[in-house]
Amino acid sequence: MVIALIRRTAVLAASGLLLGAACPPDPAPRPAARPAPAPAATPASAAHRTVSAWLPYWDQEGAYRDALRHADQLHTVSPFWYETKSAARIDGHPGAAERRIVDGLHRAGIKVVPTVMETLRPGVLAAILTGPAQRAAHIRALTALARTRGYDGIDIDYESIAPTATAKYRTVRAGYAAFVSGLCRALHAQHKQCVITVSPQTAATGRIWDYPAIGRAADRVRIMAYNLHWAGGPAGPLAGTQWYEEILRRATSLIPPAKIEMALPAYGWDWRSDGKGSARHVTWKEADALRRKKGAPYRLDPVSRTPYFTYLDGKVKRTVWYQDAHGVAAQLPALRKYKVTNTGLWALNFEDPGLWKVLAGK
Repeated sequence: MVIALIRRTAVLAASGLLLGAACPPDPAPRPAARPAPAPAATPASAAHRTVSAWLPYWDQEGAYRDALRHADQLHTVSPFWYETKSAARIDGHPGAAERRIVDGLHRAGIKVVPTVMETLRPGVLAAILTGPAQRAAHIRALTALARTRGYDGIDIDYESIAPTATAKYRTVRAGYAAFVSGLCRALHAQHKQCVITVSPQTAATGRIWDYPAIGRAADRVRIMAYNLHWAGGPAGPLAGTQWYEEILRRATSLIPPAKIEMALPAYGWDWRSDGKGSARHVTWKEADALRRKKGAPYRLDPVSRTPYFTYLDGKVKRTVWYQDAHGVAAQLPALRKYKVTNTGLWALNFEDPGLWKVLAGK
């Protein structure tokens, strides 16, 4: 399953926007024109906050306003701002490091832990992870980024290692674990957070991740609990209660539950019912507006507990599976069963507004 596809689809949707300048390994990339202010003290009321969320750069203003509206529930926002190009080079997406956004989130008592992703050619990331010199250079580049921008930490979302050839699997798996351990030590030395985003590990998926090693090193392990069905495959729910049970049963046996964040989808896929071509990406807002426009009845699948509908696009029948507040409410008991209280959201300004009350337990 290509879990990064939704992010890559959104990046392509923002075509015409160039990446920022490359970042040297040390000192940090693109130093700020003025010193970054110290993060605002987190209010005492923030102790109950249990939600983190990604902020997509292609909808930066709307997502930022959404974060401020829900600041009482958000402990961390991860702007989707950076992309690794090589061991020593990290590029910024459009709008990366915008001081107004960083300072505004800090004033609201929200930690800013930007995401660094990658779409490297096959084998390139594996070489960075398994080569001690390249790995060290990459850790220096990442910690320099966090230090000079006044961020509260870094979120690593590296996914091209997932389909690594079986012959290299154990070496790459060990290299990634060593990278995470080294990065987290370096960030902790700067009093910054180390967040690692991973795909779900089940009996058949996610074996590239050394969950115990990652869980020992990281402050938070974000499990992307979505894309059970994805754009390049057959139509179906993005998540499901039984799937969540399988993910959490394994994850909580290997990682302390207090460190786990279950990242929930606020989007969906719109497939041709004849199976031709890839699905279209839709946010919850887009899916709900489309359902209403087409007059399709609202349906909640009794097995996965996620919503779906069908409609005609000319003569072509299409099926949309997505996630909303009702679906999340039906699936949260699985998290409670395994004592996982932290959730994440992909992504801000995609979501059903009712989701926030569900996540607050109201």
